[in-house]
Amino acid sequence: MTPPEQNENTPLPPASAAWSPSTRLTHDAAQGAHQPVVPPIYQTSLFTFASYEEMEQTVSGEQPRSIYSRGHNPTVAAFEAQVAALEGAETARATASGMAAISMAVLSQLRAGDRVVCVRDVYPDAYKMFTQLLPRFGIHTDFVDGSDTDAFIAALPGARLAYLESPTSLTFQLQDLEAITRAARQHGVTTLLDNSWATPLHQRPLSHGVDLVVHSASKYLGGHSDVVAGVVAGPHALIDRMNALEYSVLGGKLSPLEGFLLLRGLRTLPVRLAQQAAAGMQVATWLRAQPQVLAVHHPALASGIQAERFQRYFRGTSSLFSFRLGGGPLRVRGFINALKLFQLGVSWGGYESLVYPAAIGHSAPPGPNAQRDFAVPTDLIRLHVGLEDPQDLINDLQQALDAGEAAMPQP
Repeated sequence: MTPPEQNENTPLPPASAAWSPSTRLTHDAAQGAHQPVVPPIYQTSLFTFASYEEMEQTVSGEQPRSIYSRGHNPTVAAFEAQVAALEGAETARATASGMAAISMAVLSQLRAGDRVVCVRDVYPDAYKMFTQLLPRFGIHTDFVDGSDTDAFIAALPGARLAYLESPTSLTFQLQDLEAITRAARQHGVTTLLDNSWATPLHQRPLSHGVDLVVHSASKYLGGHSDVVAGVVAGPHALIDRMNALEYSVLGGKLSPLEGFLLLRGLRTLPVRLAQQAAAGMQVATWLRAQPQVLAVHHPALASGIQAERFQRYFRGTSSLFSFRLGGGPLRVRGFINALKLFQLGVSWGGYESLVYPAAIGHSAPPGPNAQRDFAVPTDLIRLHVGLEDPQDLINDLQQALDAGEAAMPQP
């Protein structure tokens, strides 16, 4: 069996350090032979050797090169290098999905009997891992309101890992990263943050003390709703630890074709995200003014300490947010079914606008550690704003709000 390889990709050369992200993303990290403007797809399972000596030197690590695409593939490595450069990380490892990235990164830091401190309202499948999979190995997770910095820090002593989402799923609450990571280092706790919402363009958690960053690359990084992928970025020491065991034995590798699609998506990330973020703000601001809407959860529209954190840690926003529609389940159902431009779906980050009624999958979280305050309100709706004209989206929301009103029982 082919031995596992070290992830040999590195960020872009030092000469590119002064480039803006849009310039960096226009120039791929690895172009291959013949200098093509688009890196080729190395659609191969393995790479052969000219001699016994060459293979021996490669397997021993004396000569870095590809052996087997589960360990290293040049197309995938080009994507990894771009993400590492954007995040300001030493290296990165691409995976078959966002959950593969989360699972491998988490497992690489934990041993039987350890304890995790995790923000509330975390991504549902991450929550399922913490409450159903990890307890098999005697690993306990405490869920703490991440917006309460003192409470989160108070839970850190004795933990091995702190799992963060800033903003959190569905409720979009922000954490004070520098305060939490400073306390975590004092207690020997590794910090891991899901940065899928902001992307490296709008938040760089490593620069605020976070140890590891994960992305669902299926979202804004890919941007075209045609790839499922994940990526972990951080220092060599932590990524190498993950590569040596969790990545090599769990097998959640990224395919060369998906690596190619992600490189394509990254090239347009700055322009896509800018347009979607502006449209998202326009839609969210309009919704906040509607009498049927009880609240809008958007980090860029937050107030108080949440607004201060947004200004401190973020360089921009994205187009995913949620809102509460008063009136109960009948109004929500009528509103959802009346939408024409917002498609009903579970993901986000692509070119299309999506709506997701949170109560369908989140009303009663399962697991031995389930806490009832995790149950989201039945009237919470998540919106992802795509590349459509924002006025068309607002018109669609207006007629759907009218339809939801009509679905209510008449006195």
